[in-house]
Amino acid sequence: MDDHATLTIGQLAQRFGLKTSAIRYYERVGVLPEPDREHGHRRYGEDAIRRLEVLDVAKRAGFSLDEARLLMERSDAGSPAFESMRELAARKLPDVEALIARAEEMRSWLLTATDCSCQTLDVCGLFDHNDIRPPRAMPVPLSISQVPRRAP
Repeated sequence: MDDHATLTIGQLAQRFGLKTSAIRYYERVGVLPEPDREHGHRRYGEDAIRRLEVLDVAKRAGFSLDEARLLMERSDAGSPAFESMRELAARKLPDVEALIARAEEMRSWLLTATDCSCQTLDVCGLFDHNDIRPPRAMPVPLSISQVPRRAP
């Protein structure tokens, strides 16, 4: 994209696999700045593309929208990126560690279950609390930020 080229809201949304309503929402909550307009239509440049790239990576890293917005706001204010990144990463790591531990428990239980030959659950050791501990009965979180924090 050259310096003067811009994208419509539909083109920007398509480029990132989003709905146009998501782009408008990101504007409302401050993740994207209000775009320039040509003949009343939103037009987005490189800045919007870069911000959505940062948001995409941040979401894949487990950051919430608020955390990603905070990261961008601090950067916009002139703070070095590493300061915010280190702070957010340090805050997020315990959540990821808890998620990994839970996934390892689930994997272990499931690997054991692949060898099960029990005729009934009543005699199955997979459900005996004294032998093998099944994974905690909690649903898989929708995002890392929903994983309970470990006690200090």
